[in-house]
Amino acid sequence: MADAPNSIVPTEAEMPVGINHLVINVRDIEESHRFWTEVLGFREVARSKRNPMRFYSGNHGGRMNHHDIALAENPNLPKPPEDWKMFGMPVAINHIAIAMPSREAWLKRLAWLREKGVPFRARINHGMTHSLYITDPNGYGVEVLYELPREVWGENIQGAIDFAERLPTEGDEALVDDTNYPHFGQPAAAE
Repeated sequence: MADAPNSIVPTEAEMPVGINHLVINVRDIEESHRFWTEVLGFREVARSKRNPMRFYSGNHGGRMNHHDIALAENPNLPKPPEDWKMFGMPVAINHIAIAMPSREAWLKRLAWLREKGVPFRARINHGMTHSLYITDPNGYGVEVLYELPREVWGENIQGAIDFAERLPTEGDEALVDDTNYPHFGQPAAAE
Protein backbone atom coordinates (compact mmCIF):
# COMPACT_ATOMS: atom_id res chain seq x y z
CA MET A 1 0.00 0.00 0.00
CA ALA A 2 1.42 3.35 -1.02
CA ASP A 3 1.82 6.21 1.44
CA ALA A 4 -0.68 9.04 1.11
CA PRO A 5 0.68 12.05 -0.75
CA ASN A 6 1.69 14.89 1.57
CA SER A 7 -0.91 17.12 -0.05
CA ILE A 8 -3.76 15.21 1.66
CA VAL A 9 -2.15 14.66 5.06
CA PRO A 10 -4.03 16.94 7.46
CA THR A 11 -2.22 19.24 9.84
CA GLU A 12 -4.62 18.42 12.69
CA ALA A 13 -7.23 15.83 13.62
CA GLU A 14 -10.46 16.37 11.69
CA MET A 15 -13.49 16.88 13.92
CA PRO A 16 -15.80 13.83 13.85
CA VAL A 17 -19.58 14.03 13.55
CA GLY A 18 -19.94 12.55 17.05
CA ILE A 19 -20.19 9.21 18.78
CA ASN A 20 -21.86 6.64 16.55
CA HIS A 21 -22.53 3.97 19.18
CA LEU A 22 -21.37 2.64 22.51
CA VAL A 23 -20.70 -0.99 23.48
CA ILE A 24 -20.83 -1.80 27.19
CA ASN A 25 -19.90 -4.98 29.01
CA VAL A 26 -22.69 -6.43 31.14
CA ARG A 27 -22.75 -9.33 33.62
CA ASP A 28 -26.16 -10.71 32.65
CA ILE A 29 -27.37 -9.94 29.13
CA GLU A 30 -30.99 -10.87 29.90
CA GLU A 31 -31.14 -8.54 32.92
CA SER A 32 -29.50 -5.73 30.96
CA HIS A 33 -31.74 -6.37 27.94
CA ARG A 34 -34.80 -5.86 30.14
CA PHE A 35 -33.34 -2.60 31.52
CA TRP A 36 -32.48 -1.11 28.13
CA THR A 37 -35.79 -2.14 26.51
CA GLU A 38 -38.45 -2.22 29.23
CA VAL A 39 -37.11 0.63 31.37
CA LEU A 40 -35.37 2.94 28.88
CA GLY A 41 -37.41 2.06 25.78
CA PHE A 42 -34.67 1.15 23.29
CA ARG A 43 -35.55 -1.43 20.62
CA GLU A 44 -33.41 -4.48 19.95
CA VAL A 45 -32.37 -4.41 16.28
CA ALA A 46 -29.95 -7.37 16.06
CA ARG A 47 -28.05 -10.12 17.86
CA SER A 48 -24.54 -11.34 17.13
CA LYS A 49 -24.30 -14.88 15.82
CA ARG A 50 -20.66 -15.11 16.96
CA ASN A 51 -20.65 -13.50 20.42
CA PRO A 52 -23.09 -12.93 23.29
CA MET A 53 -23.98 -9.42 22.06
CA ARG A 54 -27.20 -7.53 21.37
CA PHE A 55 -27.72 -4.26 19.53
CA TYR A 56 -30.26 -1.51 20.27
CA SER A 57 -31.54 1.65 18.63
CA GLY A 58 -33.48 4.68 19.73
CA ASN A 59 -36.00 6.57 17.60
CA HIS A 60 -34.23 8.54 14.87
CA GLY A 61 -37.07 10.52 13.38
CA GLY A 62 -39.30 7.48 12.96
CA ARG A 63 -36.57 5.10 11.80
CA MET A 64 -34.11 2.82 13.57
CA ASN A 65 -30.34 3.21 13.47
CA HIS A 66 -28.07 0.20 12.93
CA HIS A 67 -27.46 0.60 16.67
CA ASP A 68 -26.86 3.27 19.27
CA ILE A 69 -25.79 0.94 22.05
CA ALA A 70 -24.72 -2.69 22.23
CA LEU A 71 -24.47 -5.03 25.18
CA ALA A 72 -21.61 -7.54 25.36
CA GLU A 73 -22.02 -10.21 28.03
CA ASN A 74 -19.12 -10.71 30.43
CA PRO A 75 -20.24 -12.66 33.52
CA ASN A 76 -16.86 -11.96 35.19
CA LEU A 77 -17.61 -8.27 35.78
CA PRO A 78 -17.61 -7.26 39.44
CA LYS A 79 -20.95 -6.54 41.09
CA PRO A 80 -21.85 -2.85 41.17
CA PRO A 81 -21.42 -0.84 44.36
CA GLU A 82 -24.52 -0.49 46.54
CA ASP A 83 -24.54 3.33 46.59
CA TRP A 84 -24.09 5.15 43.31
CA LYS A 85 -22.29 8.48 43.21
CA MET A 86 -21.49 10.61 40.19
CA PHE A 87 -17.76 10.50 40.93
CA GLY A 88 -15.39 8.04 42.56
CA MET A 89 -17.19 4.89 41.43
CA PRO A 90 -15.13 1.78 40.59
CA VAL A 91 -16.66 1.42 37.10
CA ALA A 92 -15.07 2.40 33.82
CA ILE A 93 -18.03 4.40 32.52
CA ASN A 94 -19.12 7.39 34.60
CA HIS A 95 -22.49 7.65 32.85
CA ILE A 96 -24.28 7.28 29.54
CA ALA A 97 -26.55 10.16 28.51
CA ILE A 98 -29.86 9.29 26.83
CA ALA A 99 -31.65 12.21 25.15
CA MET A 100 -35.42 12.39 25.06
CA PRO A 101 -36.94 14.23 22.08
CA SER A 102 -38.77 16.86 24.15
CA ARG A 103 -39.50 18.13 27.63
CA GLU A 104 -42.90 16.42 27.55
CA ALA A 105 -41.35 13.07 26.58
CA TRP A 106 -38.79 13.51 29.38
CA LEU A 107 -41.47 14.20 31.98
CA LYS A 108 -43.37 11.10 30.83
CA ARG A 109 -40.15 9.06 31.12
CA LEU A 110 -39.62 10.29 34.69
CA ALA A 111 -43.16 9.20 35.59
CA TRP A 112 -42.56 5.84 33.83
CA LEU A 113 -39.32 5.27 35.72
CA ARG A 114 -41.00 6.14 39.03
CA GLU A 115 -43.84 3.70 38.20
CA LYS A 116 -41.25 0.96 37.44
CA GLY A 117 -39.62 1.55 40.86
CA VAL A 118 -36.32 2.80 39.42
CA PRO A 119 -34.41 4.75 42.11
CA PHE A 120 -33.67 8.36 41.17
CA ARG A 121 -29.98 8.80 42.05
CA ALA A 122 -29.77 12.52 41.21
CA ARG A 123 -31.87 15.23 39.58
CA ILE A 124 -29.85 18.11 38.22
CA ASN A 125 -30.81 21.09 36.12
CA HIS A 126 -27.70 21.80 34.10
CA GLY A 127 -27.28 24.90 32.01
CA MET A 128 -27.95 23.01 28.77
CA THR A 129 -30.05 20.04 29.96
CA HIS A 130 -32.46 18.98 32.65
CA SER A 131 -31.31 15.57 33.79
CA LEU A 132 -32.25 12.57 35.86
CA TYR A 133 -29.54 10.09 36.84
CA ILE A 134 -30.36 6.42 37.40
CA THR A 135 -28.20 3.29 37.29
CA ASP A 136 -28.31 0.19 35.13
CA PRO A 137 -27.94 -3.32 36.60
CA ASN A 138 -24.14 -3.13 36.16
CA GLY A 139 -23.64 0.07 38.16
CA TYR A 140 -23.26 2.35 35.14
CA GLY A 141 -24.81 5.75 35.57
CA VAL A 142 -27.49 6.59 33.02
CA GLU A 143 -28.49 10.21 32.51
CA VAL A 144 -31.95 10.69 31.02
CA LEU A 145 -32.18 14.25 29.74
CA TYR A 146 -33.82 16.79 27.51
CA GLU A 147 -31.82 19.58 25.99
CA LEU A 148 -32.80 23.14 26.79
CA PRO A 149 -33.44 25.51 23.89
CA ARG A 150 -30.16 26.70 22.41
CA GLU A 151 -31.00 30.34 23.18
CA VAL A 152 -30.77 29.49 26.91
CA TRP A 153 -27.06 28.84 26.76
CA GLY A 154 -26.23 30.26 23.33
CA GLU A 155 -22.54 29.97 22.65
CA ASN A 156 -21.59 30.02 26.33
CA ILE A 157 -20.88 26.31 26.74
CA GLN A 158 -18.61 26.96 29.73
CA GLY A 159 -21.31 28.90 31.58
CA ALA A 160 -23.83 26.13 30.92
CA ILE A 161 -21.36 23.42 32.03
CA ASP A 162 -20.62 25.30 35.26
CA PHE A 163 -24.30 25.60 36.22
CA ALA A 164 -25.76 22.73 38.28
CA GLU A 165 -28.92 23.00 40.37
CA ARG A 166 -29.59 19.86 42.45
CA LEU A 167 -33.22 18.91 42.84
CA PRO A 168 -35.20 16.45 44.99
CA THR A 169 -35.11 12.78 43.99
CA GLU A 170 -38.10 11.63 46.04
CA GLY A 171 -41.74 12.55 46.36
CA ASP A 172 -43.80 14.62 43.95
CA GLU A 173 -41.05 17.27 43.83
CA ALA A 174 -38.86 14.82 41.90
CA LEU A 175 -41.31 15.03 38.98
CA VAL A 176 -41.50 18.84 38.83
CA ASP A 177 -39.66 20.67 36.05
CA ASP A 178 -39.12 24.43 36.19
CA THR A 179 -39.03 26.14 32.78
CA ASN A 180 -37.77 29.42 34.20
CA TYR A 181 -34.39 28.65 32.63
CA PRO A 182 -31.35 30.76 33.51
CA HIS A 183 -29.73 32.40 30.48
CA PHE A 184 -25.98 32.46 30.15
CA GLY A 185 -25.42 34.98 27.37
CA GLN A 186 -22.11 35.15 25.60
CA PRO A 187 -18.95 33.53 26.94
CA ALA A 188 -16.43 35.72 28.72
CA ALA A 189 -13.75 37.06 26.43
CA ALA A 190 -10.42 35.25 26.59
CA GLU A 191 -7.76 37.23 28.43
